[in-house]
Amino acid sequence: MAASLRLGRQGILFGFRLAAAFDRCLLATHPCQDNVRHLFRSPRILGVSPVKVEMPALSPTMEEGSIVKWLKKEGEAVAAGDALCEIETDKAVVTMESNEDGIMAKILMEEGSRNVRLGTLIALMVEEGQDWKHVEVPHLDAAGPPSTDAVVPPAAPSPARPPKPVVSGLLRLSPAARHILNTHGVDAKLATPTGRRGLITKEDALNLLKKSPVPKPARAAAAPRPVPSPASTPPPSGSRPNIPPLSVPGKPGAPGTFTEIPASNVRRVIAQRLTQSKTTIPHAYASVDCDMAAVMHLRKDLAKEQIKVSVNDFIIKAAAVTLKMPEVNVTWSGDGPRALDSIHISVAVATDKGLITPIIKDAADKGVQEISANVKALAQKARDGKLLPEEYQGGSFSISNLGMFGISGFSAVINPPQACILAIGTSRSELRLCEDDQTLSTQQLMTVTLSSDGRLVDDELASRFLDKFRGNLEHPQRMALA
Repeated sequence: MAASLRLGRQGILFGFRLAAAFDRCLLATHPCQDNVRHLFRSPRILGVSPVKVEMPALSPTMEEGSIVKWLKKEGEAVAAGDALCEIETDKAVVTMESNEDGIMAKILMEEGSRNVRLGTLIALMVEEGQDWKHVEVPHLDAAGPPSTDAVVPPAAPSPARPPKPVVSGLLRLSPAARHILNTHGVDAKLATPTGRRGLITKEDALNLLKKSPVPKPARAAAAPRPVPSPASTPPPSGSRPNIPPLSVPGKPGAPGTFTEIPASNVRRVIAQRLTQSKTTIPHAYASVDCDMAAVMHLRKDLAKEQIKVSVNDFIIKAAAVTLKMPEVNVTWSGDGPRALDSIHISVAVATDKGLITPIIKDAADKGVQEISANVKALAQKARDGKLLPEEYQGGSFSISNLGMFGISGFSAVINPPQACILAIGTSRSELRLCEDDQTLSTQQLMTVTLSSDGRLVDDELASRFLDKFRGNLEHPQRMALA
């Protein structure tokens, strides 16, 4: 009996030792089983928590922007202060800088994305050392729930029902897909995106045209419309005339058609600001002729010393010195007039994207040569779209010069909240009677027109300003003593 118990206990111990040896063998042949817990904790399963990059407000009046170019690629290291991308604002193309260190993980808004609202997620970053390839991409929700009214209703009854929209959030289309859908009048929300990050490709647009028979009869019916005579199908009485149809790119436009030109952010803001200025500011105008003989003579003397300055540089200096009149160096706010302590002259510069006004700061304290260097540098940056916000915001007085285009005189629109803008025409030679000896002499005259805000600068004050401006321009030595 005792011998049987002893053999049984040894058998049990042998069984435990054999099971332990078998487990060690399994772990040796399958080491991944020892890392199951670490696998489920890895970024491949849980994802990497991202650092969100949103569309910033790069100017006080900016409401939306367009992505011009990405300066960082996915997987590239980013340091605080590095340039991430170029964004077209309502004023210029501004470089967006990073506020944090990390790695660019995912670009959500590709180059060419337009009208991106402020606060919209445009990219994702991860911290240094994290796996950027497994960043957790948040769901992009549109502004509000998708509306069923967004689906284009069928123009004619058809047995095939249009497919339901499958795209949620912001639509991203390739140029070819956008052209195809716009030409056929098909709603882009009906397409099923197959490209990277939800991009609707050309193939997606063509597949949608094959599945949706609704737009095809409408297009076919529009083609033979010119065949019947106008008298045979008169419009019903009391009906509104049809809007001219869009012209198709690559085909000759029919009479009455038009082509829509997309407006840039700069053009839209210029239109808004001009409309605001002309509808809310009571413009008053006053003109005066200035004798430019002294300025022309001084320019020739400076050129002999290899100092090249333009007439416009003298005009900026004269306006800045004259603006030391505190009654004119004001702006209009919602509460009323606001006196300014500094004299910053805004100079209108024409660019391909529209008009922009870089600022010559503290122009009254600068010489003509320094003003000339500042104007050349800022004008080049404006044409290249590289102006910083502080270089075109905060001016107290504007100057617009069209004299180089041969314009004799014009009236400019005030740039709110400023009180005045000076319009400069070209110089011309005129014969004038000298009152002293009653002889005729040739004078180089230039017409300047002051547009002033009647709430701030009345006619008498505008006349005094122009008289003092003319005196400073006709006697340049005064500006050096001022």
